[in-house]
Amino acid sequence: MDQGLQLSEEVTRRLLEEIRFGRYQDMKKLPPEVELAGQLGVSRTLLRDCLAILEREGFISRKHGVGTVINKHVLDVETRMDLEKEFLDMVKDAGYQAEIASVKAEKADCDRETADKLRLEPGEPIFRVDRLITADGRPAIYCVDHIGLRHVKTGFYEMAELKKPIFWFLEQYCKETVYMDLTEVRAVAADSRLAAVFNTAEGTPLLHMDEVGYNFWGEPILMSKEYYMDGILKHTVMRKKI
Repeated sequence: MDQGLQLSEEVTRRLLEEIRFGRYQDMKKLPPEVELAGQLGVSRTLLRDCLAILEREGFISRKHGVGTVINKHVLDVETRMDLEKEFLDMVKDAGYQAEIASVKAEKADCDRETADKLRLEPGEPIFRVDRLITADGRPAIYCVDHIGLRHVKTGFYEMAELKKPIFWFLEQYCKETVYMDLTEVRAVAADSRLAAVFNTAEGTPLLHMDEVGYNFWGEPILMSKEYYMDGILKHTVMRKKI
């Protein structure tokens, strides 16, 4: 990752932590830019980049003559569908104890759907990782990730590493970074396989997210099929006027 981008992300995370839990948690507005940059020990240019990110994600609003307003109502949202967050963090933020109950990896031949979404040839080998995340011991999230084997630079990895976020695996073993993704969201009924995974009855409604992740150049590098058990996580989408 570019060092400048990495620094910007680190400062953005630090500022968000200060807004949520630190020196700014009881404030309605952030200090002026000059003062804020001094408190964080960064340049005003870097600070503006960080503020732009937080504004885009809805945590703050900026207006000339008013300043930078902290959006408490957005900060209080537990699970945002419009923001990428790791599964374990998502479950923890909802107040549960999160664990990876199982992880399985295998090489397989891609079907037509996978080939079309990842721009591969039908039957081309893919790397598939299945994960089950629990909330207080209850099956909460089941995710199946697909990566074209052509993108995997080395086959030497430890199973324990697959418990890390798939984005980490992509960066370490594929030298790729997911820049954005497109997600189709719909309700599905659990078939026999999903019912067994979630330890529930067939026909139980699940929230399904069918997602394709793209690198900076718009190339699809990851297809994920995510299933969420109803009644555990409350999903919210933030929409802004454009």
